[in-house]
Amino acid sequence: MSFEKFNLAQGIMAQVEALGYTVPTPIQQQAIPLVLEGRDVMGLAQTGTGKTAAFALPLLQRLLPGKRGQVRALIIAPTRELAEQINTAIKVFAKQTDLRTLAVYGGVSTYHQIAALRRGVDILVACPGRLLDHLEQRTVDLSHVETLVLDEADHMFDMGFLPTIRKILRHVKDSRQTLLFSATMPSDIRRLANDVLNNPSHIQIDHEAPVDNISHALFPVEQHLKTSLLLEILKSTATKSVLVFTRTKHRAKSLGQKLQQSGFSAISLQGNLSQNKRQAALDGFRSGSFQILVATDIAARGIDVSQISHVINYDIPDTPEAYTHRIGRTGRATRSGEAFTFVTKEERSIVYALERNVGAELICRTIQGFDYNAVKSPSSEFGRPDRRPMQRRKFASAR
Repeated sequence: MSFEKFNLAQGIMAQVEALGYTVPTPIQQQAIPLVLEGRDVMGLAQTGTGKTAAFALPLLQRLLPGKRGQVRALIIAPTRELAEQINTAIKVFAKQTDLRTLAVYGGVSTYHQIAALRRGVDILVACPGRLLDHLEQRTVDLSHVETLVLDEADHMFDMGFLPTIRKILRHVKDSRQTLLFSATMPSDIRRLANDVLNNPSHIQIDHEAPVDNISHALFPVEQHLKTSLLLEILKSTATKSVLVFTRTKHRAKSLGQKLQQSGFSAISLQGNLSQNKRQAALDGFRSGSFQILVATDIAARGIDVSQISHVINYDIPDTPEAYTHRIGRTGRATRSGEAFTFVTKEERSIVYALERNVGAELICRTIQGFDYNAVKSPSSEFGRPDRRPMQRRKFASAR
Protein backbone atom coordinates (compact mmCIF):
# COMPACT_ATOMS: atom_id res chain seq x y z
CA MET A 1 0.00 0.00 0.00
CA SER A 2 1.24 3.51 -0.84
CA PHE A 3 0.21 7.00 0.27
CA GLU A 4 -1.29 7.58 -3.18
CA LYS A 5 -4.20 5.34 -2.16
CA PHE A 6 -5.40 8.06 0.23
CA ASN A 7 -5.99 10.54 -2.64
CA LEU A 8 -4.45 13.42 -0.69
CA ALA A 9 -4.34 16.86 -2.28
CA GLN A 10 -1.42 17.53 -4.58
CA GLY A 11 0.32 19.98 -2.21
CA ILE A 12 0.08 17.61 0.75
CA MET A 13 1.19 14.62 -1.30
CA ALA A 14 4.16 16.57 -2.62
CA GLN A 15 5.36 17.11 0.94
CA VAL A 16 4.84 13.44 1.79
CA GLU A 17 7.08 12.51 -1.14
CA ALA A 18 9.62 15.21 -0.27
CA LEU A 19 9.94 13.71 3.21
CA GLY A 20 10.67 10.31 1.70
CA TYR A 21 7.48 8.63 2.93
CA THR A 22 6.67 5.64 0.75
CA VAL A 23 4.76 2.93 2.63
CA PRO A 24 2.35 3.99 5.41
CA THR A 25 2.95 2.53 8.87
CA PRO A 26 0.21 0.27 10.29
CA ILE A 27 -1.41 3.09 12.25
CA GLN A 28 -1.33 5.35 9.20
CA GLN A 29 -2.92 2.64 7.05
CA GLN A 30 -5.77 2.24 9.53
CA ALA A 31 -6.27 5.79 10.81
CA ILE A 32 -5.98 7.96 7.70
CA PRO A 33 -9.06 6.58 5.88
CA LEU A 34 -11.14 6.79 9.07
CA VAL A 35 -10.14 10.39 9.77
CA LEU A 36 -10.80 11.33 6.15
CA GLU A 37 -14.32 9.91 6.53
CA GLY A 38 -14.90 12.08 9.57
CA ARG A 39 -15.05 9.17 12.02
CA ASP A 40 -14.08 9.43 15.68
CA VAL A 41 -11.02 7.32 16.46
CA MET A 42 -9.55 5.80 19.60
CA GLY A 43 -6.01 4.68 18.90
CA LEU A 44 -3.65 2.69 21.10
CA ALA A 45 -0.12 3.25 19.84
CA GLN A 46 3.36 3.84 21.19
CA THR A 47 5.75 6.62 20.30
CA GLY A 48 7.53 5.92 17.01
CA THR A 49 4.61 4.32 15.17
CA GLY A 50 3.98 7.29 12.85
CA LYS A 51 1.04 8.55 14.88
CA THR A 52 1.49 12.26 14.13
CA ALA A 53 1.24 11.79 10.37
CA ALA A 54 -1.69 9.42 10.93
CA PHE A 55 -3.84 12.29 12.16
CA ALA A 56 -2.06 15.32 10.66
CA LEU A 57 -2.28 14.34 6.97
CA PRO A 58 -6.04 13.64 6.87
CA LEU A 59 -6.65 16.62 9.15
CA LEU A 60 -5.00 18.95 6.63
CA GLN A 61 -6.98 17.33 3.81
CA ARG A 62 -10.26 17.97 5.62
CA LEU A 63 -9.33 21.58 6.40
CA LEU A 64 -8.41 22.58 2.84
CA PRO A 65 -11.99 23.63 2.01
CA GLY A 66 -13.51 26.21 4.27
CA LYS A 67 -12.81 29.58 5.83
CA ARG A 68 -9.30 30.57 6.90
CA GLY A 69 -8.16 32.28 10.09
CA GLN A 70 -10.40 30.42 12.55
CA VAL A 71 -9.26 27.63 14.86
CA ARG A 72 -10.88 24.68 13.10
CA ALA A 73 -8.59 21.96 14.45
CA LEU A 74 -7.36 21.69 18.05
CA ILE A 75 -4.60 19.28 19.09
CA ILE A 76 -3.93 18.95 22.82
CA ALA A 77 -0.59 17.48 23.94
CA PRO A 78 0.81 16.97 27.46
CA THR A 79 4.23 18.63 27.10
CA ARG A 80 5.80 21.63 25.44
CA GLU A 81 8.22 19.41 23.55
CA LEU A 82 5.48 17.25 22.08
CA ALA A 83 3.35 20.28 21.20
CA GLU A 84 6.27 21.88 19.38
CA GLN A 85 7.13 18.60 17.67
CA ILE A 86 3.56 18.16 16.38
CA ASN A 87 3.40 21.79 15.31
CA THR A 88 6.67 21.49 13.38
CA ALA A 89 5.50 18.33 11.63
CA ILE A 90 2.20 19.93 10.60
CA LYS A 91 4.01 23.00 9.27
CA VAL A 92 6.11 20.75 7.04
CA PHE A 93 3.09 18.77 5.81
CA ALA A 94 1.16 22.02 5.18
CA LYS A 95 4.05 23.85 3.48
CA GLN A 96 2.31 23.93 0.09
CA THR A 97 -1.05 24.98 1.50
CA ASP A 98 -2.22 28.27 3.02
CA LEU A 99 -3.21 26.66 6.32
CA ARG A 100 -1.66 28.23 9.41
CA THR A 101 -0.66 26.38 12.56
CA LEU A 102 0.44 27.62 15.98
CA ALA A 103 1.71 25.98 19.18
CA VAL A 104 0.86 27.50 22.56
CA TYR A 105 2.41 26.30 25.82
CA GLY A 106 3.64 27.61 29.13
CA GLY A 107 7.11 28.72 30.09
CA VAL A 108 7.16 31.55 27.54
CA SER A 109 5.43 34.91 27.25
CA THR A 110 1.86 34.95 25.99
CA TYR A 111 2.48 38.17 24.00
CA HIS A 112 3.56 36.54 20.74
CA GLN A 113 0.97 33.77 21.12
CA ILE A 114 -1.85 36.30 21.47
CA ALA A 115 -0.54 38.29 18.49
CA ALA A 116 -0.49 35.14 16.33
CA LEU A 117 -3.99 34.15 17.45
CA ARG A 118 -5.28 37.61 16.49
CA ARG A 119 -3.73 37.27 13.03
CA GLY A 120 -5.65 34.03 12.63
CA VAL A 121 -4.68 30.35 12.73
CA ASP A 122 -6.41 27.25 11.39
CA ILE A 123 -4.73 24.60 13.54
CA LEU A 124 -3.89 25.12 17.20
CA VAL A 125 -1.52 22.75 19.03
CA ALA A 126 -1.67 23.40 22.76
CA CYS A 127 -0.72 22.22 26.22
CA PRO A 128 -3.73 22.12 28.54
CA GLY A 129 -2.61 24.66 31.14
CA ARG A 130 -1.67 27.45 28.73
CA LEU A 131 -4.74 26.81 26.56
CA LEU A 132 -7.00 27.21 29.60
CA ASP A 133 -5.20 30.50 30.39
CA HIS A 134 -6.02 31.77 26.90
CA LEU A 135 -9.64 30.69 27.25
CA GLU A 136 -9.98 32.48 30.58
CA GLN A 137 -8.40 35.62 29.07
CA ARG A 138 -10.67 35.26 26.01
CA THR A 139 -7.70 35.43 23.67
CA VAL A 140 -8.72 32.26 21.80
CA ASP A 141 -12.04 31.14 20.32
CA LEU A 142 -12.69 27.39 20.04
CA SER A 143 -16.29 27.62 18.86
CA HIS A 144 -15.30 26.78 15.26
CA VAL A 145 -13.31 23.63 16.08
CA GLU A 146 -14.28 20.82 13.71
CA THR A 147 -11.69 18.25 14.81
CA LEU A 148 -10.23 17.71 18.28
CA VAL A 149 -7.14 15.55 18.83
CA LEU A 150 -6.11 14.38 22.29
CA ASP A 151 -2.57 13.02 21.94
CA GLU A 152 -0.82 10.88 24.59
CA ALA A 153 -3.92 10.96 26.76
CA ASP A 154 -2.43 8.61 29.36
CA HIS A 155 0.45 11.00 29.95
CA MET A 156 -1.97 13.88 30.38
CA PHE A 157 -3.65 11.78 33.05
CA ASP A 158 -0.27 11.05 34.71
CA MET A 159 0.42 14.79 34.83
CA GLY A 160 -2.96 15.62 36.35
CA PHE A 161 -4.40 17.37 33.28
CA LEU A 162 -7.74 15.57 32.96
CA PRO A 163 -9.74 18.16 34.98
CA THR A 164 -8.22 20.90 32.81
CA ILE A 165 -9.10 19.03 29.63
CA ARG A 166 -12.70 18.65 30.74
CA LYS A 167 -12.87 22.42 31.29
CA ILE A 168 -11.46 23.03 27.82
CA LEU A 169 -14.01 20.68 26.24
CA ARG A 170 -16.83 22.94 27.43
CA HIS A 171 -15.59 25.52 24.90
CA VAL A 172 -15.68 23.08 21.95
CA LYS A 173 -18.93 22.21 20.18
CA ASP A 174 -20.31 18.69 20.56
CA SER A 175 -20.75 18.23 16.80
CA ARG A 176 -17.05 17.70 16.18
CA GLN A 177 -14.76 14.88 15.15
CA THR A 178 -12.61 13.62 18.04
CA LEU A 179 -9.42 11.57 17.85
CA LEU A 180 -7.88 10.17 21.04
CA PHE A 181 -4.47 8.51 21.09
CA SER A 182 -2.87 6.80 24.05
CA ALA A 183 -0.11 4.26 24.68
CA THR A 184 -2.15 2.64 27.47
CA MET A 185 -5.80 2.68 28.45
CA PRO A 186 -6.21 3.08 32.24
CA SER A 187 -9.75 3.38 33.58
CA ASP A 188 -9.71 7.19 33.75
CA ILE A 189 -8.73 7.47 30.08
CA ARG A 190 -11.38 4.92 29.13
CA ARG A 191 -14.00 7.00 30.94
CA LEU A 192 -12.79 10.12 29.16
CA ALA A 193 -12.95 8.29 25.82
CA ASN A 194 -16.51 7.20 26.53
CA ASP A 195 -17.45 10.80 27.33
CA VAL A 196 -15.84 12.55 24.36
CA LEU A 197 -15.94 10.02 21.51
CA ASN A 198 -18.99 9.28 19.40
CA ASN A 199 -19.20 5.69 18.16
CA PRO A 200 -15.42 5.57 17.64
CA SER A 201 -13.40 3.23 15.47
CA HIS A 202 -10.76 1.42 17.53
CA ILE A 203 -7.16 1.03 16.40
CA GLN A 204 -4.57 -0.94 18.37
CA ILE A 205 -0.95 -1.03 17.24
CA ASP A 206 1.12 -3.41 19.39
CA HIS A 207 0.61 -1.19 22.39
CA GLU A 208 1.94 -3.69 24.93
CA ALA A 209 4.92 -5.31 23.28
CA PRO A 210 8.15 -3.45 22.51
CA VAL A 211 9.25 -3.42 18.89
CA ASP A 212 11.23 -6.50 17.84
CA ASN A 213 14.24 -4.69 16.37
CA ILE A 214 15.45 -3.66 19.83
CA SER A 215 17.84 -5.85 21.81
CA HIS A 216 17.53 -5.79 25.60
CA ALA A 217 20.14 -6.29 28.31
CA LEU A 218 20.28 -6.01 32.09
CA PHE A 219 23.34 -4.73 33.91
CA PRO A 220 23.29 -5.80 37.58
CA VAL A 221 25.10 -3.16 39.63
CA GLU A 222 25.13 -1.61 43.08
CA GLN A 223 23.48 1.80 43.30
CA HIS A 224 26.70 3.65 44.12
CA LEU A 225 28.48 2.18 41.08
CA LYS A 226 25.89 3.15 38.46
CA THR A 227 27.69 6.28 37.28
CA SER A 228 31.05 4.52 37.00
CA LEU A 229 29.41 1.69 35.06
CA LEU A 230 27.67 4.13 32.73
CA LEU A 231 30.96 5.84 31.96
CA GLU A 232 32.57 2.49 31.26
CA ILE A 233 29.74 1.43 28.93
CA LEU A 234 29.87 4.71 27.02
CA LYS A 235 33.64 4.33 26.56
CA SER A 236 33.43 0.73 25.36
CA THR A 237 30.25 0.76 23.25
CA ALA A 238 29.82 2.07 19.72
CA THR A 239 26.95 4.55 20.03
CA LYS A 240 25.33 7.30 17.99
CA SER A 241 22.80 9.23 20.06
CA VAL A 242 22.17 7.96 23.59
CA LEU A 243 19.13 8.72 25.73
CA VAL A 244 19.67 8.08 29.46
CA PHE A 245 16.70 7.91 31.82
CA THR A 246 16.82 8.78 35.51
CA ARG A 247 14.05 8.72 38.10
CA THR A 248 14.51 12.28 39.44
CA LYS A 249 15.34 15.64 37.89
CA HIS A 250 18.09 16.20 40.49
CA ARG A 251 19.78 13.01 39.34
CA ALA A 252 19.35 13.95 35.68
CA LYS A 253 21.06 17.28 36.25
CA SER A 254 23.87 15.79 38.34
CA LEU A 255 24.48 12.93 35.93
CA GLY A 256 24.55 15.30 32.95
CA GLN A 257 27.18 17.41 34.70
CA LYS A 258 29.22 14.31 35.57
CA LEU A 259 29.19 13.16 31.95
CA GLN A 260 30.32 16.61 30.78
CA GLN A 261 33.13 16.61 33.34
CA SER A 262 34.21 13.21 32.00
CA GLY A 263 34.56 14.60 28.49
CA PHE A 264 31.29 13.46 26.94
CA SER A 265 29.08 15.67 24.79
CA ALA A 266 26.08 15.51 27.11
CA ILE A 267 23.16 17.64 28.26
CA SER A 268 20.33 17.09 30.73
CA LEU A 269 16.64 17.77 30.26
CA GLN A 270 14.61 18.30 33.41
CA GLY A 271 11.75 20.39 34.70
CA ASN A 272 13.80 23.17 36.28
CA LEU A 273 15.12 24.41 32.93
CA SER A 274 13.66 27.48 31.26
CA GLN A 275 11.83 26.89 27.99
CA ASN A 276 14.71 28.38 25.99
CA LYS A 277 17.23 26.05 27.65
CA ARG A 278 14.94 23.05 27.21
CA GLN A 279 14.55 23.82 23.51
CA ALA A 280 18.30 24.36 23.12
CA ALA A 281 18.96 20.98 24.73
CA LEU A 282 16.51 19.22 22.42
CA ASP A 283 17.75 21.02 19.32
CA GLY A 284 21.35 20.18 20.23
CA PHE A 285 20.50 16.51 20.72
CA ARG A 286 18.56 16.32 17.43
CA SER A 287 21.37 18.00 15.48
CA GLY A 288 24.08 15.84 17.04
CA SER A 289 25.77 18.67 18.94
CA PHE A 290 25.07 16.60 22.06
CA GLN A 291 25.57 12.86 21.79
CA ILE A 292 23.97 12.06 25.14
CA LEU A 293 20.73 13.38 26.61
CA VAL A 294 19.90 12.64 30.25
CA ALA A 295 16.21 13.03 31.09
CA THR A 296 13.38 12.06 33.39
CA ASP A 297 10.26 10.34 32.04
CA ILE A 298 8.18 13.53 32.15
CA ALA A 299 10.89 15.73 30.62
CA ALA A 300 11.47 13.21 27.80
CA ARG A 301 7.85 13.03 26.66
CA GLY A 302 7.56 14.23 23.13
CA ILE A 303 11.19 13.57 22.22
CA ASP A 304 11.29 12.18 18.69
CA VAL A 305 14.86 11.73 17.43
CA SER A 306 15.19 9.11 14.72
CA GLN A 307 18.90 8.39 15.19
CA ILE A 308 18.88 7.24 18.84
CA SER A 309 20.97 4.07 18.93
CA HIS A 310 20.81 3.35 22.66
CA VAL A 311 18.37 3.91 25.50
CA ILE A 312 19.98 3.41 28.90
CA ASN A 313 17.77 3.06 31.95
CA TYR A 314 20.10 4.41 34.61
CA ASP A 315 17.13 3.95 36.95
CA ILE A 316 14.82 1.06 36.18
CA PRO A 317 11.28 2.17 35.19
CA ASP A 318 8.42 1.50 37.60
CA THR A 319 6.14 -0.32 35.15
CA PRO A 320 6.38 -2.41 31.96
CA GLU A 321 4.43 0.32 30.14
CA ALA A 322 7.01 2.93 31.15
CA TYR A 323 9.77 0.58 29.95
CA THR A 324 8.09 0.14 26.58
CA HIS A 325 7.59 3.87 26.21
CA ARG A 326 11.22 4.63 27.09
CA ILE A 327 12.82 2.12 24.77
CA GLY A 328 10.44 3.08 21.96
CA ARG A 329 12.76 6.03 21.34
CA THR A 330 15.28 3.67 19.72
CA GLY A 331 14.84 1.06 16.99
CA ARG A 332 12.76 3.42 14.85
CA ALA A 333 11.50 2.32 11.45
CA THR A 334 13.87 -0.36 10.12
CA ARG A 335 16.80 0.63 12.35
CA SER A 336 17.98 -1.57 15.18
CA GLY A 337 18.48 -0.28 18.69
CA GLU A 338 19.72 -1.38 22.09
CA ALA A 339 18.11 -0.93 25.49
CA PHE A 340 20.35 -1.26 28.58
CA THR A 341 18.83 -1.33 32.04
CA PHE A 342 20.76 -0.99 35.30
CA VAL A 343 19.27 -3.10 38.05
CA THR A 344 20.18 -3.31 41.74
CA LYS A 345 19.56 -6.24 44.07
CA GLU A 346 16.53 -4.46 45.51
CA GLU A 347 14.97 -4.05 42.06
CA ARG A 348 15.02 -7.65 40.93
CA SER A 349 11.29 -8.17 41.37
CA ILE A 350 10.49 -5.61 38.66
CA VAL A 351 12.55 -7.57 36.14
CA TYR A 352 9.93 -10.33 35.94
CA ALA A 353 7.25 -7.89 34.86
CA LEU A 354 9.59 -6.48 32.19
CA GLU A 355 10.35 -9.98 30.91
CA ARG A 356 6.66 -10.81 30.61
CA ASN A 357 6.26 -7.64 28.58
CA VAL A 358 9.22 -8.38 26.31
CA GLY A 359 8.26 -12.05 26.05
CA ALA A 360 11.70 -13.40 26.89
CA GLU A 361 14.22 -13.61 29.68
CA LEU A 362 16.40 -10.51 29.70
CA ILE A 363 20.09 -11.31 29.36
CA CYS A 364 22.39 -10.13 32.16
CA ARG A 365 25.61 -8.56 30.95
CA THR A 366 28.77 -7.38 32.67
CA ILE A 367 31.68 -5.21 31.60
CA GLN A 368 35.02 -6.98 31.66
CA GLY A 369 37.54 -5.28 33.90
CA PHE A 370 34.98 -3.20 35.79
CA ASP A 371 35.35 -3.34 39.58
CA TYR A 372 31.90 -4.37 40.81
CA ASN A 373 33.19 -4.60 44.40
CA ALA A 374 34.43 -1.00 44.67
CA VAL A 375 33.65 0.57 48.04
CA LYS A 376 31.18 3.43 48.09
CA SER A 377 32.75 6.88 48.43
CA PRO A 378 30.99 10.21 49.18
CA SER A 379 31.52 11.44 45.62
CA SER A 380 30.78 8.20 43.78
CA GLU A 381 27.04 8.65 43.56
CA PHE A 382 24.33 11.24 44.10
CA GLY A 383 21.17 10.89 46.10
CA ARG A 384 20.01 8.08 48.28
CA PRO A 385 19.55 4.62 46.78
CA ASP A 386 16.01 3.75 45.79
CA ARG A 387 14.40 0.95 47.74
CA ARG A 388 12.77 -1.95 45.95
CA PRO A 389 11.05 -5.00 47.47
CA MET A 390 11.51 -8.70 46.91
CA GLN A 391 14.26 -10.91 45.59
CA ARG A 392 13.29 -13.86 43.49
CA ARG A 393 15.56 -14.74 40.63
CA LYS A 394 19.21 -15.33 41.30
CA PHE A 395 21.28 -13.07 39.06
CA ALA A 396 24.51 -14.13 37.51
CA SER A 397 27.59 -12.95 39.31
CA ALA A 398 28.63 -9.48 38.21
CA ARG A 399 32.32 -10.25 38.28
